[in-house]
Amino acid sequence: MSDVPSARRPAGELEAEVLATLWAAREPLTPQDVQTALGGGLARTTVATILARLHDKGTVERTRAGRAYAYTPTVQDPAGLAARRMHTELGREADRSTVLARFVSDLSTEDERLLRELLGGDARGGADDGGGADPRTAAGPVAP
Repeated sequence: MSDVPSARRPAGELEAEVLATLWAAREPLTPQDVQTALGGGLARTTVATILARLHDKGTVERTRAGRAYAYTPTVQDPAGLAARRMHTELGREADRSTVLARFVSDLSTEDERLLRELLGGDARGGADDGGGADPRTAAGPVAP
C-alpha cells in the first residue's frame, strides 16, 4: 500500500504551509530550505512553484541567493494576509463605495462595533450614531 495520499490538498493549503514556514524562519529561505523545514514530503520543484505563485501575488519578495532565490513574506501573519486579500478584492471593483457599503452591511454587530472603534468613531454599538443615518448604507455627504 502506498504512503501517498489519494486526495489532493484543499486549495491554498500548501501556500499557507509555505507562508507559515517563512514566518517561523524570520529570515529569507530558499526553496530547498522551505522543503527541508516542511519535512521533505514535497518535491523541491513543487515548493519552488508555490513560492513563485506567492511572489506573483505579491505575498513574498525574493532576492538572489547564489543560483536560487531566497524568499521573505511581505505580510507578517495570517491577519495581514487576510487584509491583503480583502484589499485586492476591493481594488478589483470600480465602485469601491458600493463594495464597502455592502461589506459593512453584512457585518455582525460585534464586528461593526470593532470597525467603528478602529476607525476612531463611536464604539458604543447600535445602528444610530446620532446622525440619523445608518452607517452601513450611508454613502457619505451629498453635495447640494
